[in-house]
Amino acid sequence: MISVEQLCVEFGVFQLFNNVNFLINPKDRIGLVGKNGAGKSTLLKVFMGLQAPTKGTVTIPSGTSLGYLPQNMNVNDKRNVFEEAREAFSEVLKLDEKIKEINNQLADRTDYESKEYLKLIHDLTEASDRYQLLGGGAIEANIEQTLLGLGFKVTDFNRPTSEFSGGWRMRIELAKILLQKPNVLLLDEPTNHLDIEAIQWFEDFLIDYPGAVVLISHDRAFLDNITKRTVEISMGKIYDYNVPYSNYEVLRKERREQQLAAYQNQKKKIDDTEEFIERFRYKATKAVQVQSRIKQLEKIDRIEVDDIDNSAIHIKFPPAPRSGDLVVRTKDMEKRYGDLTVFKDIELTVTRGEKIAFVGRNGEGKTTLSRIIVGDLDYSGQLKIGHNVSIGYFAQNQDDLLDEKKTVLQTIDDIAVGDVRLKIRDILGAFLFSGEDIDKRVKVLSGGERSRLAMAKLLLKPYNLLVLDEPTNHLDMRSKDILKKALNDFEGTIILVSHDR
Repeated sequence: MISVEQLCVEFGVFQLFNNVNFLINPKDRIGLVGKNGAGKSTLLKVFMGLQAPTKGTVTIPSGTSLGYLPQNMNVNDKRNVFEEAREAFSEVLKLDEKIKEINNQLADRTDYESKEYLKLIHDLTEASDRYQLLGGGAIEANIEQTLLGLGFKVTDFNRPTSEFSGGWRMRIELAKILLQKPNVLLLDEPTNHLDIEAIQWFEDFLIDYPGAVVLISHDRAFLDNITKRTVEISMGKIYDYNVPYSNYEVLRKERREQQLAAYQNQKKKIDDTEEFIERFRYKATKAVQVQSRIKQLEKIDRIEVDDIDNSAIHIKFPPAPRSGDLVVRTKDMEKRYGDLTVFKDIELTVTRGEKIAFVGRNGEGKTTLSRIIVGDLDYSGQLKIGHNVSIGYFAQNQDDLLDEKKTVLQTIDDIAVGDVRLKIRDILGAFLFSGEDIDKRVKVLSGGERSRLAMAKLLLKPYNLLVLDEPTNHLDMRSKDILKKALNDFEGTIILVSHDR
């Protein structure tokens, strides 16, 4: 369906892809994996024509429709939720007009055996089949089913999209893509703003989806439940495994071990042959054997061991200053937006050293309560922050709050104070920003790189209360595991919002 041949993508002197080849087949379920910055999102952009390859070709057959959900998008806020979702059916509405027009033409004709008449019949059949495939007979029902599956309530349908957060507006865009039923779905971190219930609905939808699915995700369970093929991007190359993610991890380890064993065996054979040649090179009685061994060496197809990117972030939060026993207490807390009550009568006590998770469906107020605790939102009721409590906050949209015009170094340098300024480059290095990377503009960073940069800000001073809202969004598997260990080792208090399973 989509063919990639000898693909190279370069940014200046940096080569992101080097002669990549692979094929996306109809009904494929592909998990595109690799470290943050490996090129996963860029590859999807190449498919969509948003990023031109330096050389090589991407062949997409005529008539193949692509549905693309990027990590970040510009959304339209001029309609209500239902009207915006209905925009997905622009093709269906055009097909409906086309079918009516053809039927009108057929009604006026009697040349039933002519080429023109038969072509109209063919066009009508083709348009009608496509119309039915896209759900033309049940537009309203399909919209309602999809919006409800993604977590919207019926009462949300008539609300302007401008009233919703970025995560919810992303869901509207996802709904539009799913309703269009393209031949190939290209999904970049689609679960980042979905709660567990919505993820489970989405999994069921994708399992039964008639087209091909290529998705980028750092959710192991999601990948295992959906994908049947794993394509790893590492060090500019593609490694293709016809298995789900967990099986891929096992096979990759086995392949690496087999490759190393074969390389070592071959190296020993080469070393022994070279030693024989060197020892008897000048002995006339061994001349024939020496020449034979030289020819053997020339014919050997030398095994190369794949380069592996073993770089990883290093997170160790500064020692937490001792706070009072009481860290956070709320009483009769309520938050409203106009007529909408997000929550009320909230009674919460957090004591020193506790690690608490806020859980619940999207829209229930987890982020709102977090923002109230850190002082970002007003409220009614009582909130007490304990003695000597110092709060470090990672917002759900933290990467969007970064100034895209600044460099990586400027982002940290502008907020660092005191002795920590002497350690800025070390801190950035621990988050895999070194050398020329620190001079990159934020706008060119991947979603994972932005999350790492935002996380690095929490290491600039010692906090004893970390309020973390979806901190694993965009982070690759290894980085997520390292973050989890760092949080387990943190001796202060943690309030965590996460849908990571």
